[in-house]
Amino acid sequence: MSQSAVTQPSLLVRIRDRADNDAWARFVEIYGPLIYGFVRKRGLQDADAVDLVQDVLRSVAGAISRLEYDPARGKSRAWLFTIVKNRLRNYLKVQAHRETGSGDSAVAEQMANEPAADDWQVQWEADHQRRLLGWASEQVQAEVEDRTWQAFRKTAVDGSSGKEVARELNMSVAAVYLAKSRVMARLKELVKEAEATDKDNV
Repeated sequence: MSQSAVTQPSLLVRIRDRADNDAWARFVEIYGPLIYGFVRKRGLQDADAVDLVQDVLRSVAGAISRLEYDPARGKSRAWLFTIVKNRLRNYLKVQAHRETGSGDSAVAEQMANEPAADDWQVQWEADHQRRLLGWASEQVQAEVEDRTWQAFRKTAVDGSSGKEVARELNMSVAAVYLAKSRVMARLKELVKEAEATDKDNV
C-alpha cells in the first residue's frame, strides 16, 4: 500500500519534478483519457483528439514549474481544465476559419451551438470524478485478491447483501464487510493521492 494520502503530494505538485517519471506516467494514465474523452464529446475526430491531448500535455510540462497556487481561484485541477478549454477553443476557432473559407459551415455552427464555459466546467468535473474512480478501481483490483474485489463489487456496486455474498464466495459475513471496507479505504486513498485539492501546496 502506498504512502498515506495525508502526506502524499498531489500529482500536479509531483510532476513539477521532471525526474519523477512515476508521477508523469501516472498523470498521463489518469488525465490522458480524461482529456481525450472530453474533447471527443466536443466533436473532435480521433486523430485530432489525440493531437490535442498531446498539445495539452506539452503545455502542462512547459508551464507546471511556473504554476502559482491561489486558493481564491479554486482547486489547482481547474488550472488543467483551463489549459484544455483554451486549447480546445483555439482548435475550434482554427477549424471554423478553415471551414468558413471552404464554404462548409459545420464547425462554425458547432462552435455557435457549444454550451457556455460553465457547462464545460460542470462536464469536466463530472468526467474528472468518473475517470479518477475508474483509474483507482483498476489499481485496487490489481492489488487485491480476486475474492476481496468480488466481495467489494458485489456489496458496494451490485447491492447484494453481505450474507448472500458470503455464501457465494465461501467467506464469513465479517470477512465480506472487512474486504469491502479495505477496498473502499484504498479507493479513497488513491483518489485523494491523485487529485489536486485545495490543500495542495503548489
